[in-house]
Amino acid sequence: QVQLVESGGGLAQAGESLRLSCLHAGRTFAGYGMGWFRQAPGKERECVAVVDWDSGAKYYPDSVKDRFTISRDRAKDTAYLQMNNLKPEEKAVYFCAVVNGVVYQGETVLAGVDFWGQGTQVTVSS
Repeated sequence: QVQLVESGGGLAQAGESLRLSCLHAGRTFAGYGMGWFRQAPGKERECVAVVDWDSGAKYYPDSVKDRFTISRDRAKDTAYLQMNNLKPEEKAVYFCAVVNGVVYQGETVLAGVDFWGQGTQVTVSS
């Protein structure tokens, strides 16, 4: 059974950085890639980054492009999300996921999800 274990959330001041990690455990990775999503109170969950597990190709919505960086370490079965220049409105629960496909839709990224992590809270103070 797949388990996704997230870590690295916490509190940051506006303009600061945080790095999230997501360990894929339980069985050999089998999917298109890994993605990071976030959900703020009262809002829909949105995709903020996807990485193709094989090729390393990366996908970002315009809202985080040039500030967030997704990466993966296949030897460690771990995906990372480096978040720079955080904004107060980016306070949310961040989830990692095994994704089965990705597509750009205008300024956003849409991804199909096979498995979700439990989420980690990110709080950004002004």
